[in-house]
Amino acid sequence: MPDSAARGLVARIYGNLIKLLSGKAAAALLGLAYMVIATRALGPTDYGILVLVHGFAMTVGGIVEFPGWHAIVRYGAQALAEDDHPRMLRLLRFAGLVEGVGGIASILAAAILAPLIGPALGWSPTAIAFALPYSFAVLASIRATPAGYLQLLGRFDLLGLHNIVAPAVRLIGALIVAWLGLGLKGFLVAWLIAALAEWSAMWLLGVIAIRRTLRDPALLGSVRGAVAENPGLWRFMLAANADVTLTELAARIAPLFVGWILGPAAAGLYAVAQRATVVIQQPAQIMGQAAYAELARLVAGGGSGAALRTALLRCAGVALAAATPVLIILMLFGRQIAVALGGHAFAGAAGLILLLAIARTAWLVAPPASSALTALGRPTLSVAANLAINLGLLPLLPLMMLAFGLEGSGWHAIIQGAGASVVLLLMVFHQTRKAALHEISV
Repeated sequence: MPDSAARGLVARIYGNLIKLLSGKAAAALLGLAYMVIATRALGPTDYGILVLVHGFAMTVGGIVEFPGWHAIVRYGAQALAEDDHPRMLRLLRFAGLVEGVGGIASILAAAILAPLIGPALGWSPTAIAFALPYSFAVLASIRATPAGYLQLLGRFDLLGLHNIVAPAVRLIGALIVAWLGLGLKGFLVAWLIAALAEWSAMWLLGVIAIRRTLRDPALLGSVRGAVAENPGLWRFMLAANADVTLTELAARIAPLFVGWILGPAAAGLYAVAQRATVVIQQPAQIMGQAAYAELARLVAGGGSGAALRTALLRCAGVALAAATPVLIILMLFGRQIAVALGGHAFAGAAGLILLLAIARTAWLVAPPASSALTALGRPTLSVAANLAINLGLLPLLPLMMLAFGLEGSGWHAIIQGAGASVVLLLMVFHQTRKAALHEISV
């Protein structure tokens, strides 16, 4: 791949990323606003309970749900390239059906487990009583099918716009709840409404896009033939879903472990530290999404060797360079940031802010490397890496918190972030080296 072509590919990836980040930047500002309101209205303990209730619902949803956006992008690109709109519709219906079944299972699982697990996490009676209706917050993550189609169309502008929906609703809700003095239950209601708005908005955008871009867009209909005409669909969806679940599991389950070991107040401090470092974390998370479509096209065009490796290293280099100034700011002003976000009651989060910032920076290489493996048709390798790093190291988290307190969670995050990036990068290098040797032999 010529150097200019590599730069062009990376430019397109970062163009997609900028569109997504435009929404994320607005969402981050809104998120800071509603956090400032919620932390001051609730204090560390009740704010920690709010975080734990929402985090529990999202964790259960992440484990049980079955998103299929990777399959939409991969197989949908083939269908659109062949102008086969009926095949595209059958694929969308199939992915939506599978995701819907997984969503119902997620809601039921959250409703059943919440009263059992909540007391161990230090939930108050108010939170436990609201656990059943809050199970529907899981719907916020049941939206991969329309999101995958928008990504396939390159509508990262709409995806970025959607990022604003939930934080905007949370901010409005937080203002109303704080003004009326409705306490923890009021914030739980506001967070639930925001989750439902996030879910419905994405499906609305997806339906509009389908109706505008596909011929005879009958959304309801048969899915017969979807598996047969997309070879390896089930296997690919299973592997990609396992990869996403394992990748996100550590970030979702860590606050629950903090609440279990150290209590809701510590979970509140942890949430503030996470919010302070989200400026590093979120670009890393969505970079893989922004890069996947371009890397998949590169591989489809025969660039599965040195070209892919070059593009990946360029992405990683730009990401690390962009994160370094943020890391320095968080290192120098961690305490001031913690107090600004939560008040003096949250000043204890300062040390954890620095550790999580280092962890997020170390993890920056992992998302594009994982996308590169999926683009190569080897999502199982990414699954294996995430299984070894995220689940294999998970038992260390409670041990490190027992030994080092709240900051033990930060050291654990650094080990996970660095480990994931190194292992996934080595896997990509191995696969691209094999592909390069094959290209030479041919």
